[in-house]
Amino acid sequence: MAMASSSPSVLLKSPISPSLALHFHGGEFPKSQPWIRARPRTKFYCRNVVSAQSEVRREDIVIVGGGIAGLATALSLHRLGVRTLVLEQAESLRTSGTSLTLFKNGWRVLDAIGVGNVLRTQFLEIQGMVVKSEEGKQLRSFTFKDEDESQEVRAVERRTLLETLASQLPAGTIQFSSKLEGIQRTDQDEVKLELVDGSQLMAKIVIGCDGIRSPIARWMGFSEPNYVGHCAFRGLAYYPNGQPHEPKVNYIYGKGLRAGYVPVSATKVYWFVCYNSSSPGPKITDPAVLKQQAKELVKNWPSELLNIMDTTPEDTLIRTPLVDRWLWPAVSPPASSGRVVLVGDAWHPMTPNLGQGACCALEDAVVLARKLATALKSEAPSVEEALRSYGTERWPRVFPLTVRANVVGSALQWDNPVVCSVRNNVVIPKLVRLGPLLEHTNFECNAL
Repeated sequence: MAMASSSPSVLLKSPISPSLALHFHGGEFPKSQPWIRARPRTKFYCRNVVSAQSEVRREDIVIVGGGIAGLATALSLHRLGVRTLVLEQAESLRTSGTSLTLFKNGWRVLDAIGVGNVLRTQFLEIQGMVVKSEEGKQLRSFTFKDEDESQEVRAVERRTLLETLASQLPAGTIQFSSKLEGIQRTDQDEVKLELVDGSQLMAKIVIGCDGIRSPIARWMGFSEPNYVGHCAFRGLAYYPNGQPHEPKVNYIYGKGLRAGYVPVSATKVYWFVCYNSSSPGPKITDPAVLKQQAKELVKNWPSELLNIMDTTPEDTLIRTPLVDRWLWPAVSPPASSGRVVLVGDAWHPMTPNLGQGACCALEDAVVLARKLATALKSEAPSVEEALRSYGTERWPRVFPLTVRANVVGSALQWDNPVVCSVRNNVVIPKLVRLGPLLEHTNFECNAL
């Protein structure tokens, strides 16, 4: 869209870079739900014309991004009596994607915000883990309860998680078709947000939950996430008459290539194929091509994996490059800047090798909500101090997990035949202990 040079607006300006915007394509969701704030579709004009016609609306707390982090933060604050407005750039909930694995720390947060039991009834509890070689030989098996009696592992459909969180929010909380175009501080200690349709909001507090390519993170001075050298195909197989697999996580390790699958529910099974690649490569959206490429990588692997891939509806197939951002002490910006703060992937994107991306976003949500609600209700500490305290508390948690997930992924993607042989014949069968690998899922979280 052509921009008039006379426009006074700032486009996500920071000392580092100009405007950045993300595009999401979500599935349909009923528009009649009470938590949806409907907005008419808006034609796009030159911004100086639209801005002149726009009224500036004032909000206390604006959450940018209606994904897991954004909705969990909104619901956590709602449970503590704090109202928010969630801006989501898509026309409906972004329910595309497959599933994600939640360990006990994630379930403790979901229990704390009052939706854990709603979700448990819909998804299988995973009993353990099996590791195999690409030839199909079993290398090791674990039972989660044997390692940690309190452990709880379930694969959850992203769609269902988002819909469940959203259904608990008050009417008018989520405003769709609201893509951020500009952000700037004002002299009145507020933050001005401009949307691509020209509408403007003045917020006392802004919470950035806008994902791994967060425009707000860039505005705050964060670097772009780093591509780690691996890409992953993912899918969600569907068995209308019931899926035949035991409730276990199944991993298959090859040379520079690994795959896995885990039952999600009585009828669905999630799977992935992760492979080494020197670059992310071109974006591919044709599901037939995605399925063909994924199957080609593992064409000689155990037949149960190929059968699962064959049973996958094409609209669930995706391919994504894996990225992360390491929050180096004294180098990376803090999680907050004034009254702007980041949550989840917007702050600490991590690779999925430990299954902690969504879990950590949920943890962020409840920690931030408690600190912010206390500051708003008692005025001591100040809001700025509460946001800084959130970052100080969460950094020692998320930085080591980000590094560990990266290291684990790199080790599992080895392509040297000798190293892979040692891994499969010595390290996994004789040296690996699951208990220490699950210690990071310990997280105390009382009900809000």
